[in-house]
Amino acid sequence: MTAPDVTGRAEVVGLGLIGSSVALALRAAGWHVSGHDLDPGRRDRALEIGVVDSAAADPTASIVFVATPVAEIVPVARELLRARSGDAGLVVTDVGGVKARVVASVDDPRFVGGHPMAGSEQEGPDGADPDLFAGATWVLTPTKSTDPAAFQRVRSIVASFGADVVDLEPARHDALVAIVSHLPHLAAANLMSLAADASAEHAVLLRLAAGGFRDMTRIAAGDPRIWPDIFRDNAPAVLDALDDLRARLDEARRMLVEQDRGALVALLERARAARRNLPPRVPRPESVVECRLPVPDRPGVLAEVTTVLGALGANIRDLEIAHSAEGERGVLVLVIDADAADVVRDALVSLGYRPSFSRLG
Repeated sequence: MTAPDVTGRAEVVGLGLIGSSVALALRAAGWHVSGHDLDPGRRDRALEIGVVDSAAADPTASIVFVATPVAEIVPVARELLRARSGDAGLVVTDVGGVKARVVASVDDPRFVGGHPMAGSEQEGPDGADPDLFAGATWVLTPTKSTDPAAFQRVRSIVASFGADVVDLEPARHDALVAIVSHLPHLAAANLMSLAADASAEHAVLLRLAAGGFRDMTRIAAGDPRIWPDIFRDNAPAVLDALDDLRARLDEARRMLVEQDRGALVALLERARAARRNLPPRVPRPESVVECRLPVPDRPGVLAEVTTVLGALGANIRDLEIAHSAEGERGVLVLVIDADAADVVRDALVSLGYRPSFSRLG
């Protein structure tokens, strides 16, 4: 894969935890980074502690990360793209936790929807960490209208942060994060609220909170201001997940009422097995394979291939587009985990592609 430009100019709009961490990761890779924020105190602090090189918009930046609250992403991205409407070299991406509405509302081939699945209870520039994304999943949501060069550039840059990049359709992303991110935050907030209410009568309760309780409620310490818009924009998927969880809790209640020991043990054993099978944060495959895929030169091919692999859970370790000097075809070169080769081959063949695989190393 072609290495990302490490001597270019980048801009970050929004200098909260994620935006500031993106800025630090870019600077660590050699980028000149401009950053700004509606909060002048946060902007000045980011400049003071070296999160950004300058605290202003950069009309020459080749890539802009929009790291504002979800409600502001669309107007900010649209204005950036409008102001530089003739600039084919500009790429804009975002880090919002909801993708379908954002991607549909920013209809420009230079925009690539994104969502790093990383964070902490820290806030703002002082909590930023250039290694926050190392080993974390970073979802990209290309569409048929996404410029392949823009997509590849964003992919290369976030991969240089150490992130594992997964490509998904926007609606599929929203359905999945409702379960693994949005619902857990609601659950943690309610569990923490339940404990806080009880502690009003039993002051010793929170002092007795053991590791399990602290682990389950850690995410409730995050910035509450970003969540209402996320829940609003992804309400259908969150409500489905909430209804499913409520039904499961009702069933757990039945087990306790009826003293159904067998069902309770089965539930706990299944949960334990699933938890132990969660992939490690930083997967280290022993071997990878290269997939060379002849593709027609038409809009949507790159998005189609990468989202299919993302839906299969096949991690794309590297990606390159080799254009043909003649004709209207090219070759998409993918490096994936060797143990995913068979399922990837079957999926691509079913779509009419003719992939070839070779082992690396």
